[in-house]
Amino acid sequence: MSSHSIYHNFIIKAPQKEVYDAVSQPQHLDNWWPLKSSGEPKLGTTYNLNFTDAYDWYGEVVVCEPNNSFHIKMTKSDKDWDPTTFGFDLQEHDQGTYVRFSHVNWPEMNDHLKFSSFCWGMLLNGLKDYLEKGTVIPFENRN
Repeated sequence: MSSHSIYHNFIIKAPQKEVYDAVSQPQHLDNWWPLKSSGEPKLGTTYNLNFTDAYDWYGEVVVCEPNNSFHIKMTKSDKDWDPTTFGFDLQEHDQGTYVRFSHVNWPEMNDHLKFSSFCWGMLLNGLKDYLEKGTVIPFENRN
């Protein structure tokens, strides 16, 4: 069985620790991705990513290297997302932090994967604006 993946690499003009906190700490996640979230950036812990009552998803932290890497394996979401893992690998860069984002193990190259890839691009730009400009896009205006 083959799987499919989404990748986005980009630079954020912010220190690596700030980027790590923004992708791993619920109080920051809520400013650029879910409506509300909970969890602790520790290996094996569960994160709740709530987008609406109908999209109240869960995942387990499977990679957690403070200030360097943070990945979540979805455990309760939908049939396309459940087998997937998304994550952030960070590296110092002369302009700030180089971000390597991945969302891997999609079971099918379907419309949902393609739409999710587009949404990730928009959301990751929101993450960049959040860290570089302090911009928080209201949840209802996020893809």
